[in-house]
Amino acid sequence: MSSGKIFGTVLVIGAFVGGMYLGNSQNPAPVITNTSGGASYSGGYDRENDIDAQEPEDVRSASGQPLDKQQRNISMVADRSIAGETHVVNDGESIMAAVQLAKPGDTIQVMPGTYHETVYIDKDNIRIVGVIKEGQWATLDGKKQLNDAILYSGNNFIVENMRITQYKGNGIMGQAGNNFEIRNNIIVDTGVYGIFPQLGKNGIVEYNIISGIEDAAIYVGMSDNIHVAYNDVFDSVAGIEIENSRHAIVEDNYVHNNTGGILAFITPGLPIKSTYDVIIRNNFISGNNHKNFAAPGSTVAGIPSGTGILIMAADDVVVEGNIITNNKTAAILITDHDNAPNTTIDPESDPSPDRVMILDNLMMNNGYDTIDEAKALMLTEFKQGNPDILRVGSSKDSCIINRHRYVTVGVSNWKECVFSNTDSVLTYLLDEPVAPRVIDPSERGKVVYQGICAGCHTYTGRMIGPPVQIIQALYMDNAQGIADFINKPTKKRDDYPEMPPQNYLDEKTRLAAAKYMLELTR
Repeated sequence: MSSGKIFGTVLVIGAFVGGMYLGNSQNPAPVITNTSGGASYSGGYDRENDIDAQEPEDVRSASGQPLDKQQRNISMVADRSIAGETHVVNDGESIMAAVQLAKPGDTIQVMPGTYHETVYIDKDNIRIVGVIKEGQWATLDGKKQLNDAILYSGNNFIVENMRITQYKGNGIMGQAGNNFEIRNNIIVDTGVYGIFPQLGKNGIVEYNIISGIEDAAIYVGMSDNIHVAYNDVFDSVAGIEIENSRHAIVEDNYVHNNTGGILAFITPGLPIKSTYDVIIRNNFISGNNHKNFAAPGSTVAGIPSGTGILIMAADDVVVEGNIITNNKTAAILITDHDNAPNTTIDPESDPSPDRVMILDNLMMNNGYDTIDEAKALMLTEFKQGNPDILRVGSSKDSCIINRHRYVTVGVSNWKECVFSNTDSVLTYLLDEPVAPRVIDPSERGKVVYQGICAGCHTYTGRMIGPPVQIIQALYMDNAQGIADFINKPTKKRDDYPEMPPQNYLDEKTRLAAAKYMLELTR
């Protein structure tokens, strides 16, 4: 949080609430909400108006309503109804060579061993399965020389049972691929991101163990209809991050010893301008007090160590049923862009976290060594003790139940929520796979920019790489110069990490992305 901006607010608010507290010495009886029954949150996803979710008549009930998953008995994500060929990769052979031979519908089985390569999947309906034999895994090891382990742009992609370590950029990165399943993988020290689906729709990230990541262990970027569940994430800067994404559920994860546990926020300057309809429920979020080791100046470098849940500018976020313990700054930190560090203002993004909904959660021993800015905020409300919930900046139409259980700052004017649970929302995954993404040749540069470049570059602000505005100033109208740099980058600035080569992209695609980047105006 930005201390200069907060303290200006402290002086004004302090004068107001001082009179309020001196004139009201009696505590009203708390409003106690029983969460075992009552109204349920219906969610913010409108299936009927999503063209990707329109359903054929033969999978609807007689009344016209969609059948539930038990009645359907079909895959939620990838349609594997046509069995393809199985390619077996043995230790000493190449996984990428098998991908090149594979056809849509094929499965690649990777036998135990160590593989030093980058695997790029640009075909639909491919499945990569590591074979675990007597405790021995198929391991992708980048030896801190390679940037990425697995990159996929194909639809209906599945990867499971792989061990991935020692890469400089990403463990598993999606680049505009829909209908993905990423499960049962062990990812350790893969640089910037562990699992990073970018610009995808209808995907599952579950049962993974991820640690030692300098940005986010699981980073869902500019994606829709995502389910993140049953993951163990630790020893990273951010545990699970939902950024500029919509209709996501984060549940049943164990998130511990990160700098920040679970994040839902908007990064200004990205092509997708909003984050909304995120449910964070039934997670264990404990002891996220790791020292922040993110790249200086990046968005996550501003996360205070000891943050359980961070909500920044995201709307319609529901927090329910989590056990949040031993986070030294706060259990839940809510802020707008104006009070957040390392952010710029995007006039097309709403900077305020509106309609935040905090339902029943168990919070214990949080805020025991909180930051000075939080202590100053507590003074404005004459609060004592260790803060569980901190809210700074503007927020409209937010609500909370059973607020008397927590030490809170900034939520005294929040109304009582009219519902007590999210039982009505089982998943935001679609009942049928999204149709394969068809890229018009004229849209190639845009899709590559959004699916790949925007993972590290915003238009105005600092992310992993420099802002697009700076790139435009450096290259002016020299698109070929950018395309050549994308193919074979060199380190140009000491204050940014070296960009990894994107030489798996063909020459025309690199040039299209470079031209699109130079044409951007926001």
